[in-house]
Amino acid sequence: MAKNKKGPKHVVPAQPHKFTKRYSLVDVVLQKEKKFLYFIAFSLILAGVIYPYPAIAMWIGFAFAGYSAIANDSIQTIGTFIGSNEDKKWYWQWLFMGSIFIFTVTYSWIVFNGDVSYQRLSTPGLDQTPTSFVYLQLASPIILLLLTRFRIPVSTTFMLLSVFTATAATIISMITKSFAGYVVAFISALIIYLLLTKLIKRLVKGKAHILWTIAQWVISGFLWYIWLAQDLANIAVYLPRKLEVFEFIAFTAFIFLGLGILFYKKGDKIQNIINEKSEVRDVRSATIIDLVYALILYYFKEVNNIPMSTTWVFVGLLAGRELGMRIHAHDKSGKFAKTFRLIGKDILSVTIGLIISVILAVAINREIQDEIAGYLFK
Repeated sequence: MAKNKKGPKHVVPAQPHKFTKRYSLVDVVLQKEKKFLYFIAFSLILAGVIYPYPAIAMWIGFAFAGYSAIANDSIQTIGTFIGSNEDKKWYWQWLFMGSIFIFTVTYSWIVFNGDVSYQRLSTPGLDQTPTSFVYLQLASPIILLLLTRFRIPVSTTFMLLSVFTATAATIISMITKSFAGYVVAFISALIIYLLLTKLIKRLVKGKAHILWTIAQWVISGFLWYIWLAQDLANIAVYLPRKLEVFEFIAFTAFIFLGLGILFYKKGDKIQNIINEKSEVRDVRSATIIDLVYALILYYFKEVNNIPMSTTWVFVGLLAGRELGMRIHAHDKSGKFAKTFRLIGKDILSVTIGLIISVILAVAINREIQDEIAGYLFK
């Protein structure tokens, strides 16, 4: 038989190599956050333009501080509230917390003769209304806003108050009180969850009774009031120590509307710090966390008028809670390692904020520079 001749093979013409563009993590982040980074750049430029004009600078600084402080500190007070009330309409949560804010700030304004900080700004070194500003004082809340966007829960007390502090002694007092708050919160939570984990586990089984929701709203409201009494100083530090009527209305309205934006965004990116912790979405667990936190803050509120970092207290509370639950459950070493990584990451975050704030305070304040130089070279 004649052999069939094979036809010529079809050869695909060679195509030029297409070089695929590789994106680094930095490129992805920059692309994703482009609009936000443009806003940060514009804000830093605006701060540079207006800081020589105190009458304008104080209100722009307040606006930056108000939004960045509440956005950053939302994880402490209303983070568990938002996480455990995802089935509730955001505007009901806003109106509830907003009304408590209006009551709290109005009470301070009336009782303390125009002071909205519950006399936290009467501490030596913070008791004078700013009559002039430097660039870094307006830039610090913008830096805080940037850190918040990337889920770094830094201390607003250190970031915002330290740049106005006139003495190193005041900064040391704030650090000492804040560190004591971390230790007390850590130990308290560790003991509570070691002793009561079985009871708590029993309480969080099944569907929560409506009374738990009511209890959580009441306790969260109390916590929100205590936190405001501690941290309103971080926002009001830019403004006169005694606000006139129209100044008070502007102060209150701005923060009230800012809270609305925060609830609409469900806590924004910083809320993930809460959501990654064990069982905080359950209304019963959230209620217990809020109650312990509120009692600790109330204690330190009554100790003295020195401002402190509520962020450090909250991070200590979550760290003690997580460790207590792991120890009680006799978990494997792998889960302990994960817990210690979470604790270490949170400690690193607040430490970064402390270092940045101290650097800013030293860079701004000549008196603190002289104190440090005198201590080092005496």
